[in-house]
Amino acid sequence: MQAVTIGLDIAKSLFQVHGIDAQGDVVVCRQLKRRQVVSFFKRLPPCLIGIEACATSHDWSRELQALHHAVRLMPPAYVRPYVKRQKNDATDAEAICEAVTRGCSIAAAWLGMLVITQPAGGSQLRARDP
Repeated sequence: MQAVTIGLDIAKSLFQVHGIDAQGDVVVCRQLKRRQVVSFFKRLPPCLIGIEACATSHDWSRELQALHHAVRLMPPAYVRPYVKRQKNDATDAEAICEAVTRGCSIAAAWLGMLVITQPAGGSQLRARDP
């Protein structure tokens, strides 16, 4: 399996993976449990992974970048136009994969990954001084 681009739909306990090769053919389309995600991506050669931005996407992007994968986070509004059928995890992962391959049209929409200290810093700004 030589996936070049992967769309990863993250959820609470079940994650959906959709991967395509350089020709655009589907090479992987499967569901993973949370504990299987890191071991699955350890076995893959470095590739481009697209993830919809949400609360836990920054943590997962750090984990996957530690495995030498290129990770791109994108807002859900940029993934929605690529959903072809009813909305479920498998079609979301396929839409994420397609949206990340068409990056030239939405290159300005890639979200930067948060550093671990950034979320905590925001809460300090909101705290009141005594």
